[in-house]
Amino acid sequence: MNKFFITLFGLALLSMPVYSQEDVEETDGTEVSEEVDTDEGDVQTSTLSRYRFGNGLRFVSANGNHLAISGLVQTTASTRHYGDVDENYNRFRVRRARLRFDGTAMNSTILYRVGLDMVKGSETDDAGAGSMLQDAWIAYRPWGDRRLQVSFGQRSTPTDNLELSMSSHTLSFVERSKITSVFSTIREVGLFIESSHKVGKSGGVIRPAIAITDGDGPISGGKRYGGLKYGVRVNYLPFGTFRNYGQSREGDMVYEFTPKLCLGVAYSYTDGTSDRRGGRSSGDILYMNDKDRYELPDMGKFLADLNFKYAGFSCLVEFAKNWAYVSDKITKRVRNAGTVATDFAVDGLTGDHPVEYIKNRMLLGWGLNVQMGYMFRSLWSVDARYTHIGADEYSYLNNDLYYNRPDYVDLGITKYLTRSYGSKVQLTVGWTKPKGQCRTPDGHYYSGNEWNVDLMYQLKF
Repeated sequence: MNKFFITLFGLALLSMPVYSQEDVEETDGTEVSEEVDTDEGDVQTSTLSRYRFGNGLRFVSANGNHLAISGLVQTTASTRHYGDVDENYNRFRVRRARLRFDGTAMNSTILYRVGLDMVKGSETDDAGAGSMLQDAWIAYRPWGDRRLQVSFGQRSTPTDNLELSMSSHTLSFVERSKITSVFSTIREVGLFIESSHKVGKSGGVIRPAIAITDGDGPISGGKRYGGLKYGVRVNYLPFGTFRNYGQSREGDMVYEFTPKLCLGVAYSYTDGTSDRRGGRSSGDILYMNDKDRYELPDMGKFLADLNFKYAGFSCLVEFAKNWAYVSDKITKRVRNAGTVATDFAVDGLTGDHPVEYIKNRMLLGWGLNVQMGYMFRSLWSVDARYTHIGADEYSYLNNDLYYNRPDYVDLGITKYLTRSYGSKVQLTVGWTKPKGQCRTPDGHYYSGNEWNVDLMYQLKF
């Protein structure tokens, strides 16, 4: 029923009447190429457009097709202090190092992207991530604009929270919010359908999207478990589009002349998941039925978010909630070593409790993220963020090593060295209060406040 509703609702939205792209397309003046003088029919000749630091190298052919090459490096120095523990935990690293190729073909009806993550797993902070491939997709636009785009491959999914649609080099804090860490899947492999339509005469724009993926996260070398994942998102921009791609950038560097607002809702359903979040990885947690066939829990996720910008002020509000659906056919669990067990013991309960045991291994609960900031004309930005994570009674969010910390407060100060986000220095100071006792990475227990300081330098070419 869930899958049928999502597909029917999404197709109805995508079938709405389309309007002139002049009414709905965002433009970025920094990406406009110089005119190319060539002989008619000489479609092989290309030129390098005027370079601006932070926007990458853009090659433009005589027929208007282009290839853009860009890169990003972010280095960080971090320190953590846990209450009741007389020790600071320091870390120096390359937070992100990426190389990306974007291009168009056939008069912009074909788009493609290949993105490489040189610090494997940088977005998930997973040291064990085995693939450098970040993006690999091809898209088809029948009219060469945003009225309709169908893409296939590995890419970010519209069924994640709004913050993940914002480019990493434009973030107002060194790290994304805890909602992203807990509820997002970041990148998936599948089919994505997106559209953009003007609504009425007020200048409003509605942007529906459908995603059908394999529900196992990015491309991996091993077996892919579980079933398909179905999702839909609808964004509504009542005052029209943001200037210079402002919807995909956190701060309001361009100083919106008039108020801009994006309201969004999304829902996804994973038909069998083998990881904690419903689609970030494959094969982490496995179960079987009486016939020794894999039987996995399902997961649903709902999101609602708001993005507002005006005259240097920006505000982002996000809400996330997910649920697990555990089949009574699950009778066995697969240990990390590959052996099978039939017991489902849960602390505090007597006997076997498969439903509670399975939920205890999934990130189940809800989250709220509110952040605000102001960008000065001098390119200094001051930002504040509050995030609350509410764990279900049976949820991996109660784990005292990685989670069990419901409240997060962050303050950020950023100095942008260029208007193209090419370089910046960023400082984030964060405070967290644990719920009861928690553990440090090296096993010390504490119950006091947790403080963190992150300093980052960014270079994007």
